[in-house]
This record gives sequence, C-alpha cells and structure tokens, in this order.
Amino acid sequence: MSLPIPIIVWFLFILCPFGATFFIYLSMKRSAKKPWRIKIDAQYKPKVSILVPTYNEEAIIRLKLENLAKVRYPRDLMEIIVVDSNSQDQTLNIAREFIKQHPEINIKVLTEKERKGKSAALNFALKKCKGEVVIVSDADCFWPSGILEKALPYLADPNVGAISGPKILLNVEDSWVTKTEDFYLNSMNMVKLGESKFHSTLLFEGGFSAYKKGILESFDPYNTGSDDCGTIITLVEKGHRAILVPEARFYTAFPNSWREKVSLKMRRANQLLRVLWRYVYLLFKRRIKAPKRVIIQGILMYFINPIMFILLVMSSLYLLFEFPYLSLSFLIFLVPPVNFYLFELAQNHLILFISMLSVLLNKKFVVWEKPKDRAMLRGSVLRKYELI
Repeated sequence: MSLPIPIIVWFLFILCPFGATFFIYLSMKRSAKKPWRIKIDAQYKPKVSILVPTYNEEAIIRLKLENLAKVRYPRDLMEIIVVDSNSQDQTLNIAREFIKQHPEINIKVLTEKERKGKSAALNFALKKCKGEVVIVSDADCFWPSGILEKALPYLADPNVGAISGPKILLNVEDSWVTKTEDFYLNSMNMVKLGESKFHSTLLFEGGFSAYKKGILESFDPYNTGSDDCGTIITLVEKGHRAILVPEARFYTAFPNSWREKVSLKMRRANQLLRVLWRYVYLLFKRRIKAPKRVIIQGILMYFINPIMFILLVMSSLYLLFEFPYLSLSFLIFLVPPVNFYLFELAQNHLILFISMLSVLLNKKFVVWEKPKDRAMLRGSVLRKYELI
C-alpha cells in the first residue's frame, strides 16, 4: 500500500529545514578538519587599535578595561579607544579614572554628542585610529590574555582581510536557555570554521573582530545594521578572506530569560538577513570574487529553510487532523535529547521567518541595545576564568 501524497510531501518538508541543515553541518565539520591553506606567521606583530563602543556601561566598563590591560602585547604597538555614544551614567568618569590610574597603557576616550548607533560610533573612532589592524570588542566581552598573540598571525596572509573568534558563554549551566544557546553557538562555530577553511565565513562576532585598516573602508558600509557581518561584505566582495580563528575565543554571558533570548536573536536575525540579501544582490550582479558556495549555503539556511519550516508546521497540523493515528509518530520529538536539538532548530527557523517579515516591512534596528546580562558579569566570575 502506497503512502498518501500528503505524508510524502510532509517528509519532504522535514528533509529541507532539518535534513539540509544537518547535511551542511556535516559538510562544514569535514571541511573544518582540513589544514589551513594560508600563511600563519607567529612573528607578525602589527600596531593595533582596539575599539570599545560604549553606551551606559558603568556596571562593566572598569572590568572591561582591566581585561584589556591584561592582554599580552607590546605596549608601544597597542592603543585602546573607548568610543562613547553619549552615555547618561558614569561610564566616562569610570573610564577616565582608570586611565589616570594606569598611565602605562595607551587608552583614549572619544565621545559622540548624539547616539546614532554602534556602526556610527565605530566609524567615528575609525578616523582616529593609528593601528595597521583595527579590532572591535564589545564592552561585555572578555579576552584571554594571549588572544592577540594567537590570533593576529592569521592576518599575516595577504589574502586574509579580517578575522573573528568563537563566542564562549560564561554561564552555560544557568538554565535551559543558556544550554540551548551554547549548543547553537558550538554548532555555528563549527560551520563558520568549515566555511573559513573553504574560503570565508559570512558571520562575524562583535566580541572579537579584527580588520586590516588598509582595506577597511568603513563599518557596515551597506547600512545593514550589523557592524560585524555587514563590515566584511566589501572585503569578501573584493576577494579577501574573512575567517574564524579558533584560538581567538572570547567570553561573555547570555541572558537566562527565554524572552530576552528571542529578542536578541530577532534583532540579530534581522541584521543577518539584510547582510545576506546584500550578498544575493552582489552574486546576481556578478560582483563577488570569492567562491559562491558559502553564499548559496547561506541562502538555503537563512532564506529557504525558514519558509520550508513554516510549510512543515502547516502540513503537520493538516496531517494530525486528517490522519489522527499519526499523532503517535510525533512522540519521538518529545524524547531527550531529540527534543533539545529539535526545539533549538525549530525556534531558530521560526525566528528567521518572522525576521524575514520584519525585513519586508522595513523594520530595522539602528541603535544597538544592551541585553540584560550585565549582572552576570561579576569580577569573581571573570577572575575564575583568569580574564582579569
């Protein structure tokens, strides 16, 4: 007896969002195990400018500066620029007090009179940079002391224009929200590493992202709303590589609240879809010199899969109504750890679909907002990880 056509279609809908995602993950995992095809020079020590954008960061700005002060790198080759977007709290006073207490460190403070958004703040600071390499680090992200020694050698290759690092959560065990986010981050870090070994990744992180200033026109030149992913578009467009460096890991906290998690991921997804749409446009116009595989892969994961997921949900509801006996087969989705993985995948696909609608409605997040994770970034936790 042959299966009813609706059930066959339902299986096809499952294969697209879940099967395709799993296939891409396995393919990139295999690519990630391959050796680097770039020049890595441990003696490469360029002058660097570290940009720290701030807005009302009085709770953590001192911890951030203590963290950067611990970074091992020649002092005469490093400058730290705190660029503040008109904070209304004690951020600037705390930063200036720290500078007075540590005259041996080259730290300067730039202030904007008006808050225009993170990319605008970084472009304001970019004009004042003296380094050959410009590095961005969010105030709530903390580096191991050897990060520059381990990461910058990857920029020695003339074809590499930018590098980023994997995000590591300090509070993974706090709740199921942080545990599922950790699963997502680990999976995406593997994909990004595989893409980097192939040529370039399209996804960067604001906790640690470094760019060769000579080829950096501006942050987010296409006005996507993403200061990190939006910035590397022009680099990839010209054929430069933008890669994830495993040794450039940085640490931060993540909100325990599911509502806050969804809010963060909605904002991020909105930005990423705008970034990817720009790649689609450049691909259509034949203006991308880099290999096309990663971009096509991104189109599948971030555009096609979310639509197929919604079709899957609709067809599942139809099947449950038409063939009630199939409800027993859905019980497998409740079995651990299957439910853990599928919930995260389903949630991300739904967020992407809603974000697609927000992009179509031209809803954009211009001024960056801080997640409610500052209370988790305590000195005791950072000392435990030897970050201060």
